[in-house]
Amino acid sequence: MNKALRNPVVFTLFVVPALILFLMFFIYPIFSSIYYSFTSWNGVSATVKYTGFSNYTKAFGDERFWISVKNNGWFILFSVFIQVPLIVIFSLLIANVKKLKGLYKTAVFMPSIMSTAVIGILWGFIYEPNIGLFNKLLSLVGINPVYWLSDERFAMLSILITNAWQWTGFYIVMVLAAILSIPGELDEAAAIDGATRFQRATRITLPLIVPIISVVIMLSIAGAMKAADIVIVMTKGGPAGSTEVMATYMIKYAITNFKYGYGNAIAVLIFAFTLVVTVLYQVLIARRTERVEY
Repeated sequence: MNKALRNPVVFTLFVVPALILFLMFFIYPIFSSIYYSFTSWNGVSATVKYTGFSNYTKAFGDERFWISVKNNGWFILFSVFIQVPLIVIFSLLIANVKKLKGLYKTAVFMPSIMSTAVIGILWGFIYEPNIGLFNKLLSLVGINPVYWLSDERFAMLSILITNAWQWTGFYIVMVLAAILSIPGELDEAAAIDGATRFQRATRITLPLIVPIISVVIMLSIAGAMKAADIVIVMTKGGPAGSTEVMATYMIKYAITNFKYGYGNAIAVLIFAFTLVVTVLYQVLIARRTERVEY
């Protein structure tokens, strides 16, 4: 096999199909979006009018666009500072379970394989003002019903909680795999030396799984920047645009309002913002997490 791969013809036959698919479904759409972002086009007609940077000027001057950027920021902050710590805590707890560990792993992973539409509808019932679970619990302590998805004060938080519930289990399985790959002799030696379970978790386990935590943070940031489906299902960007994110803002203009050129400008800005955030994270934080050998 190695000898065959050294043959340029065989090597080319393996590489070219993947390269063609990469060009068709990644490189071409990027450059196509960049091109159309400088035009005024409805996505249907044969007439494409060049408008320069007018779409970008319009976006930067649109208050709704900056609200969507802010909401993507809330997704990132919630994922990094609330979801990721919970992922680590639950992973440590499940790793220390002696019985039915497989059941717990399956249970936390189940929401990740469910359709976002199903999850949005399910949590819509939980947030329902009159019969929803949350308001039923609040009524037990004398608190009036909260309009979770129709009140600007709570709608964004409600979506963040739902989104975290869907994807937390996926990341728990990743972190749990890293924890279970740590040699048991390290934990046993620390226990013999008198270290408590908390000390072993914070001084042995956590430092050894920092690389996978870094990967989880990176994936969470990327997921936060492209969040759209859960918002569309639960609030459609409302109330009054308070839960609009950049992706739903783009869809609203490119597809619903037939402003394809402006929608592509938003798509390019999403790509640029995501690239900047991930590069900053890689340079400032991720590169400082050394590869762990044990």
